[in-house]
Amino acid sequence: MTPPPHVPQSTRPLRIGIAGLGTVGSGVVRLLDENAALIARRAGRAIEVTAVAARDATRDRGINLGAVRWHRDAVALANDPDVDAVVEVIGGADGVALELAQASLAAGKPFVTANKAMIAAHGMALAARAEAADIALKFEAAVAGGIPVIKALREGASANRIERVYGILNGTCNFILTAMESRALSFDAALAEAQALGYAEADPGFDIDGVDASHKLAILAAICFSARTDVAGVTVEGIRAISAEDIKEADALGYRIRLIAMAEMQNGALLQYVRPCLVAAEHPLGYVPGCLNAVVAEGNFVGRLFLEGAGAGDGPTASAVVADIIDVARDEYGPAFTMAVGALDALPRADVGHVVGKSYIRLHVADRTGVLAEIAIAMRDAGVSVESLIQRGGTGGEALIVLVTHASDAAAVDGALDTLAQGDALVAPPLRLPILAL
Repeated sequence: MTPPPHVPQSTRPLRIGIAGLGTVGSGVVRLLDENAALIARRAGRAIEVTAVAARDATRDRGINLGAVRWHRDAVALANDPDVDAVVEVIGGADGVALELAQASLAAGKPFVTANKAMIAAHGMALAARAEAADIALKFEAAVAGGIPVIKALREGASANRIERVYGILNGTCNFILTAMESRALSFDAALAEAQALGYAEADPGFDIDGVDASHKLAILAAICFSARTDVAGVTVEGIRAISAEDIKEADALGYRIRLIAMAEMQNGALLQYVRPCLVAAEHPLGYVPGCLNAVVAEGNFVGRLFLEGAGAGDGPTASAVVADIIDVARDEYGPAFTMAVGALDALPRADVGHVVGKSYIRLHVADRTGVLAEIAIAMRDAGVSVESLIQRGGTGGEALIVLVTHASDAAAVDGALDTLAQGDALVAPPLRLPILAL
């Protein structure tokens, strides 16, 4: 006999309060309105926006909010009797967003958020509150926008031991790097274009310095490795130092430069880093263009999973938020991080300095006799073997040297570069990028 389909505990409409009516919040309202009938069929009941919190009630957002109650204080949504579940799309690790999350869970109301900074910093405490109250804490939109990566890893791959998870988690950086790659732009020119198109903020540091990607990586690592989030344990390096010549030299070597977020277990410790790396041109990550995101997870039974899609924007992010709301409407949820917080491991941190692999090294050197010998001696003394060396230029008193090392301890390579920096061979700071074996 076929079992009956799951029916939500209540068939009355699920009443939603939304905090934040910027690009994503307005997109959520628009999606719930435009696809209302389809969403109701899939959720088993209607979903209605009954209250919102935003600073400016007069601004035209292109959505109908005539029948919706307005709150100037976002935290008031948690105590609104006409709100069953709260959606937060304000942003920020602390402040109003965190106060709203705490108040909503304390009031016994499911909480849906797109806030990666808050989940990375406070996800454990919020998940514990949600478990104690037996209510949902959902954050699919916090990582990779419209790509259902959290659901795929938390549910679809839940039977697997994940060996490592990595990918491109910041669309702004990927736009800049692929613009430099495809049109030979300088970093500054590509950044200016990203800002003009709205892909980068006026102050782009959160993106180009790798902070945004580090928050997302900490969340993915917790889900993949049944661990407590440890955003402070992520080694972070952004893309400001990448030049057009690095893009060109990487291409000549058969690689693409991408800002890679990587998490993997090494001898019982968790390695987490965000940094620009060289990936083989034929690897799927080498083909990810523009503002797209991509996540790769390697499971011991499922093999390699590759998910690619829009990582930001009103449509994709709103899609992820509403998918979480539908789960709430169906009463379908479980522990936010795959298992109860008390069962998650507080993993020791692996030292990124002892990662063994090939490195790309770019050196601007004085164009004089003996420089190559100094480089060779520094590498030899550090125990680093050089696979290839290319010298270009030799005009204006300086030359460009590009090295590729054999697989070496990262700290040893950095030690050799420190030795060179203390002498007079270099005329600019050196750059080392890992070459990933994926």
